[in-house]
Amino acid sequence: MIEARAHTLIVTIILGATVGGSPAAAANDSPRFSIAQAQSELQSKLHTLIDKLRGVDMPVGIVKTNGRIEATQVDIAGKYPGRLESVMVEEGDEVGAGQTIAVISSPEYQAQLRGAQAAVLKAKQALAEAEAMIAERQSDQIAAKNDLQRGQDLVEKGWMTKQVFDQRVNKAQSTDALLHAAEAARDQARFAITTSEAEVDRIEAILVDLKLVAPRSGRVQYKISQAGEVVNAGTRIVTLLDLHDVYMTIYLSAAQAGQLALGDEARIIIDPLPQYVVPASISFVATESQFTPKSVETAEEREKLMFRVKLQVDPKVLEQYHTQVKTGVRGIGFARTDSSVPWPQDLAVRLPK
Repeated sequence: MIEARAHTLIVTIILGATVGGSPAAAANDSPRFSIAQAQSELQSKLHTLIDKLRGVDMPVGIVKTNGRIEATQVDIAGKYPGRLESVMVEEGDEVGAGQTIAVISSPEYQAQLRGAQAAVLKAKQALAEAEAMIAERQSDQIAAKNDLQRGQDLVEKGWMTKQVFDQRVNKAQSTDALLHAAEAARDQARFAITTSEAEVDRIEAILVDLKLVAPRSGRVQYKISQAGEVVNAGTRIVTLLDLHDVYMTIYLSAAQAGQLALGDEARIIIDPLPQYVVPASISFVATESQFTPKSVETAEEREKLMFRVKLQVDPKVLEQYHTQVKTGVRGIGFARTDSSVPWPQDLAVRLPK
């Protein structure tokens, strides 16, 4: 009833303005206008007024369409299986980058770590023994070489038999072989230490990954798993919304999307707060249409192509108002197909104080 009265009032005002400035004048002076002409002008002005009230008309070079506020989602999942020891956040919580979200308990990896650490100690002990053996073999080698040198002089003077001298030669060669074996044992011990330490590092890295931390600041959207559950590798625990990466997704025709410039200014008005105008920029224009086949032949069909466009909210605005961001909210996005066209006063940036 109220809408009908408002419509009648608008019709009366427009008709009065059309034919004489008042309803009475319109009635008195109506012979000057044909009924068809009056109806045509009335219809035109009525549509103009309603369109203006609804905000449909935009200057040439600016397009508008409905859209929805979205934010980048980040899934936090376990890299390794285990029992979920604790989940430290609830849905709706604000978290900072690096904050612990959940902890997975895995006694198996703790046991493996102790075994790897023991292997490192064993390899280091083997290295110490090998180095001690090398020192002993080097001493034996020096003594054998000295005996061989003295035996050479004695054989030349005829004071030592050839058989005894050959024994000294064999002993010197034996000490060389034993020294090489000790050095090989040392190298093997060093390799074992390196391998064992690498295994310790690997298991420690796994234990670090069992503590799930937020890769970036945001808001907990979904808490999927609860403490006490056994989770597999890749199981999602929590889903975060990155409130520093918020945008509106809109769809424009091929003719409109083709004129957009990446990085150009845009505007967003959300339905719950129409008094505010949020600054944004064009960050993405899809290369493929969304609603029609990839290949169309006729011009009529090409006009139906719709392309996805992202209007990225200004990061400085998000830095200040990220706690007030609500994803899924509907609104209207405005973009310029001609960057030289100034924004009208109605689309001047207006933010909460």
